[in-house]
Amino acid sequence: MQSPLFTDFYQLTMMSGYLEAGKDKQNSVFELFFRKIPQQGGYCLLSGLEPALEYLENLQFSAEEIEYLASLKLFNQAFLDQLKGFRFRGNVWAIPEGTVVMPHQPLMRIEASLPEAQLVESALLNIVNFNTLIATKAARVVQAAGADSQVLEFGMRRAQGPDGAMSASRAAFIGGCAATSNSLAGMRYGIPVRGTQAHSWIMSFASELESFRAYAHRYPDSALLLVDTYDTLGSGVPNAIQVARELREKGHKLAGIRLDSGDLAQLSISARQMFDEAGFPEVRIVASNDLDEFLVESLRAQGARIDTWGIGTQLVTSKQEPALGGVYKLVSIEESGGWRPCMKISSNPGKATSPGVKQVYRGLSQDGFVGDVIAMASEAAPEGNCSIHDPLFVTPHRLEATHFEPLLEKVMEGGKRTRPAPALTEIRQRGLDQLSKLPVGSLRLHHPASYPSGLSDELYELRRKLLLSARG
Repeated sequence: MQSPLFTDFYQLTMMSGYLEAGKDKQNSVFELFFRKIPQQGGYCLLSGLEPALEYLENLQFSAEEIEYLASLKLFNQAFLDQLKGFRFRGNVWAIPEGTVVMPHQPLMRIEASLPEAQLVESALLNIVNFNTLIATKAARVVQAAGADSQVLEFGMRRAQGPDGAMSASRAAFIGGCAATSNSLAGMRYGIPVRGTQAHSWIMSFASELESFRAYAHRYPDSALLLVDTYDTLGSGVPNAIQVARELREKGHKLAGIRLDSGDLAQLSISARQMFDEAGFPEVRIVASNDLDEFLVESLRAQGARIDTWGIGTQLVTSKQEPALGGVYKLVSIEESGGWRPCMKISSNPGKATSPGVKQVYRGLSQDGFVGDVIAMASEAAPEGNCSIHDPLFVTPHRLEATHFEPLLEKVMEGGKRTRPAPALTEIRQRGLDQLSKLPVGSLRLHHPASYPSGLSDELYELRRKLLLSARG
């Protein structure tokens, strides 16, 4: 369970201020979204919703936490007393985890009193930003690897701390990775676990062949031998072939070898040829060594004979762009029995928000997704063709769809989930299905086509009016 103190300090000072100003019962609506797809990609894959809901459902202050806040000599007793009974009792609407999402779309909508909605901002952003970033990175790597190979997540040792490692393993599985090296993630989330061996295992024996035999004796049907400790083609692969022969004589099969250094394209081609000529075409070749989607794509283009890709640092840190710029903004507030749409006005046009409570409608045709409409929640679903507007451009885009489906669902009411959490395998499969329906151009790693997503006529007009009103 996350502590309620896992938040930016100003959330607590604002909570106390709302109480002092008599606004602690005032209802509000906040939305969580991002403005830009990382790595100049064509999509993001939403992840982190279920951990976010678990956080909200279990949120409460302990006596120790309240004592700590009291020790700061900044909060009055009325506020501290209020925290004793604090629970999140709001409603949450969200796009299902494992869904392809685009900039400016509300991923989560929080309907709660101002203090409740304010407190949870930092934790929700922390959870959803990181998980979505890693799931998206994993999806890109899996796409680069192709349907005929597997991607394993091997990043625990390079992740940003224990929490980062656990979240990354879960998100990478949602993104399409087949397994993880993280044993605790395997137990906690039910993710398949895989591992080979370290160079230290090889070096601890008197010879490479002896180390291979010892490992194969212990794991006769699942041994993956690390062949690059000394000389990959001169000793590593020949010794692995010798062990494969010995296993076959005993009725077992060598599972594979791992390459962790050198020219992976040429080494894999040569290793594949050596195993095939020796009569072991079933032996799999696993490759690792600081790989990302671009290196995987390049190696495949060079004809690399790699069956399984072990991806670590580049995946669990999203090293090239290690943060998703998700934000959490007030979009509507209750006043005098009615609701006032809220909009942040900025001198930077890219940071101006869209007002009001929103829904996202996804347009579909027989070929898959054709585009999304970000609309007012009060609007009916579009029928057939419709126009969408980019917030920064005047010219509208025309969508042609057979029908539209709403993306945001009510997942929490009164602080309680409206349905059980789906299995992680179900979320993963949803992600794979979603990506299969995205236009091929949007899946490209280099210069992807922009997926159509924009504001409805009604939302665009409301936004325009508020902008003009604010600027006089």
